[in-house]
Amino acid sequence: MADLRKIIIDGIEVEVDPSMTLIQACEQAGVEIPRFCYHERLSIAGNCRMCLVEVVGGPPKPAASCAMQVKDLRPGPNGEPAVVKTNSPMVKKAREGVMEFLLINHPLDCPICDQGGECDLQDQAMAYGVDFSRYREPKRASEDLDLGPLVATTMTRCISCTRCVRFTTEVAGITQMGQTGRGEDAEITSYLNTTLDSNLQGNIIDLCPVGALTSKPYAFTARPWELTKTETIDVMDALGSNIRVDTKGREVKRIVPRNHDGVNEEWISDKTRFVWDGLRRQRLDTPYIREGGKLRKATWAEALSAAAAAMKGKKVLGLVGDLAPVEAAFGLKQLVEGQGGSVECRTDGARLPAGNRSAYVGTATIEDIDSAKVILLVGTDPRTEAPVLNARIRKAWAAGARVGLIGPKVDLTYDYYHFGNDRKALTDLVAKVQAKDDTIVIVGQGALNEADGEAVLSQVMRYTEGAGAKLLVLHTAAARVGAMDVGAVTEGGLAALEGAEVVYNLGADEVEIAPGAFVIYQGSHGDRGAHRADIILPAAAYTEENGLFVNTEGRPQLAFRAGFAPGEAKENWAILRALSAELGATQPWDTLAGLRQALVAAHPHLAGIDSVPVNAWQPLPIKAPGNADFRYAVKDFYLTNPIARASALMADLSAMAKARGKAPMAAE
Repeated sequence: MADLRKIIIDGIEVEVDPSMTLIQACEQAGVEIPRFCYHERLSIAGNCRMCLVEVVGGPPKPAASCAMQVKDLRPGPNGEPAVVKTNSPMVKKAREGVMEFLLINHPLDCPICDQGGECDLQDQAMAYGVDFSRYREPKRASEDLDLGPLVATTMTRCISCTRCVRFTTEVAGITQMGQTGRGEDAEITSYLNTTLDSNLQGNIIDLCPVGALTSKPYAFTARPWELTKTETIDVMDALGSNIRVDTKGREVKRIVPRNHDGVNEEWISDKTRFVWDGLRRQRLDTPYIREGGKLRKATWAEALSAAAAAMKGKKVLGLVGDLAPVEAAFGLKQLVEGQGGSVECRTDGARLPAGNRSAYVGTATIEDIDSAKVILLVGTDPRTEAPVLNARIRKAWAAGARVGLIGPKVDLTYDYYHFGNDRKALTDLVAKVQAKDDTIVIVGQGALNEADGEAVLSQVMRYTEGAGAKLLVLHTAAARVGAMDVGAVTEGGLAALEGAEVVYNLGADEVEIAPGAFVIYQGSHGDRGAHRADIILPAAAYTEENGLFVNTEGRPQLAFRAGFAPGEAKENWAILRALSAELGATQPWDTLAGLRQALVAAHPHLAGIDSVPVNAWQPLPIKAPGNADFRYAVKDFYLTNPIARASALMADLSAMAKARGKAPMAAE
């Protein structure tokens, strides 16, 4: 830690790290500095000049606080601390001048601009603008860009802060945006007018301080002050990104990120951000019973008594889907095991060992990636499986970390050393392992869901131990870790499906259930699971019920209800509770709070909301894997779950991604 340095900001003496910029030092002293181009997670551009401050004893002109470090300040004549003023007449005049220049060409179309009410330029103009303009010249106009179906552009509003350029280049790792021209001809554009090829591109909507980049699907549907805002957790991948769901009436209108340094920083993937149109399509809103090969609508009483009759005295297998909260998995396990059945959550066939948290979660936190010197990826393509985690790996790589990959070559947006495609590349690496500082091994589900998955995991754990590294198991399903924590596993995994007479399917739509078994499906969408079902019990989606989710690093997080389920659909835990009464084995809770008390009593670590428990290291017995190539778990990023498959926008994005993959490169 560098020696702290004293400086005086607006009469307040503070001690700060000398490597801090003045804008950061002011923030630490509780003084807010206006800014348009500065962003703490992007490189410094210093081109909007809104953050000007007065440095006493420095040059007789204001200084850009984002581009000057504390260590560059000159002390007083007798060694007194340097003095910075943020509210002097010089600063006030400078900021008003900058604002006047910004508004010379800025269109006054606030009434139709989607940024209205959340616009940094509006807010700063209120504070530093004047009520007249000295300019009578016509305003400049720019052509709009076509960045694809997600980001709408009105480039006439652009103030050239370059946040979008820096984000796409530094965080998303694509080099498709830049600034051309000089002076009044300068404009932000995409190279060769291409649409953006990134699954993180929606973040530039949040970054844009004006209305130049807005959300295309959300355009003109609501104003920010009309929306009810609910802070919750994302389930589109296993990262557990912190999000805010904005609803108007009963409809979700948009999803935006919340800052959480330990999980997603302040980024979310495009699937997380735009999947909301899938929440209102193909919804199950009433129970159904199959009679004579056809599904007919039924009442809840009929459906529950039919389900109870089907389950009594039969061999029951419960399947836990990828989007189920921990409470539902716990309730299903209690219900099915009470009937002498078993429950399975590893619906993709992953060979994850039950009860060994260091093997199915690992020992690393997501934040450990930031300080890693070596990162080894085994059988995972994080750009597709967890794009926000991939951006974090890219940040570590940019800071000097070396990355290695075992698995088919893919574009990860950063350089890596490719060890090979197959299991042999892994065993060869394990054979010559050496201890290294700050190493993280990230193993994906693609490496674990084949027949030799446990052998692969044993080799990965052997390498982790030999390298003195930390292990992170990268899951693809938001519900998996929580369901493993409550023990929703059965001996032999999915092989238990073959002997089951009744399958209770809790939203598992990625599983093929062979003919013969009687299927009760509890879920939110009319997807594959509902097509195979004999009884359908309509349930709430992730934005429609309170629930607990444990992310890929083992961090329990609470998701909150943002709206209500359509029609007669009910919350997952409540359906299981009602069914238990029909079965004559009533569960000992009537409320979600009661269920959570039972859950925490059985699994105390789930009470530690937003903290990552330390997992005791338990290496698996060493086994030799086969010699096949690794295959990645996620084939199509945009269509991984029933909500995404119900979304028209996700279908468009998937088709565009496929077309991009096939397009031949022309020479002209």
